[in-house]
Amino acid sequence: MDVDERFSWEGRSIAWGRAGSGPPVVFCHGTPFSSRVWSRYADALSADFTVYLWDMPGYGESSKHPEHAVDFGAQAKAFAALLEHWDLERPRVVAHDFGGAVSLLATLAEGAAYESLMLVDVVAIPPSGSAFFQFVKRYPTTLDELPAYIHEAILRAYVSAASHRGLRDEELAALVSPWCTEAGQPAFYRQITQYDEEFLVQNERTVGNLAIPVKVVWGSEDAWIPPATGRRLAGLIPGSSYVEVPGAGHLMQYDAPVALATELRKWLYF
Repeated sequence: MDVDERFSWEGRSIAWGRAGSGPPVVFCHGTPFSSRVWSRYADALSADFTVYLWDMPGYGESSKHPEHAVDFGAQAKAFAALLEHWDLERPRVVAHDFGGAVSLLATLAEGAAYESLMLVDVVAIPPSGSAFFQFVKRYPTTLDELPAYIHEAILRAYVSAASHRGLRDEELAALVSPWCTEAGQPAFYRQITQYDEEFLVQNERTVGNLAIPVKVVWGSEDAWIPPATGRRLAGLIPGSSYVEVPGAGHLMQYDAPVALATELRKWLYF
């Protein structure tokens, strides 16, 4: 499924796509990824649902202007505006990684209403931030000037670490390609330098106010965000359920596609 539509918001051009018919399901990607991580799942579900994909500003096919904020708060506002643009009142929302914090802030702080929420290996509550994140924050502009081949090598190593089973060459190439352009290289480091854990502290204080069905799904081998964080997140959300998928790392979409598809179907068809 392609994201070949455009939504203009506060100077940003947000790429999005829609397919199928039925109740609306919106997928939110994480960092440093794009809607590509969800495209196969959207295709599979489009027979029974109207599925929506979008690339957050600064990611994928969306605009990457240096002056535009790409932190959690800005992305949550963009998501809420996009839902309004689509005229969706209570969609089912499925989020991965950074998209978890964005979808939570959009409903808890921006007033977006969901029918339900499924959170897959999400960045949502503290602590977060790898050693690599901390390094980039110390040198916010230096890495922009790296030779392209060194930048790509760093990027490929970083993204590869999100998978437990290992990514195929074509999978890895599709995930890193948006960051390997003239605009993409500085955009990759910019989204890390603007990463503000205070938004996650805010989520931790407010997730207990959620009054919708929530399912938390985690890879048992997630090396980026340990399952203990997922279990703690589920414990903070009243009435939520928690599922741990054996053999899956942070990129469950690639490590355990059948198991993730099964959990999606069980959740969305309830």
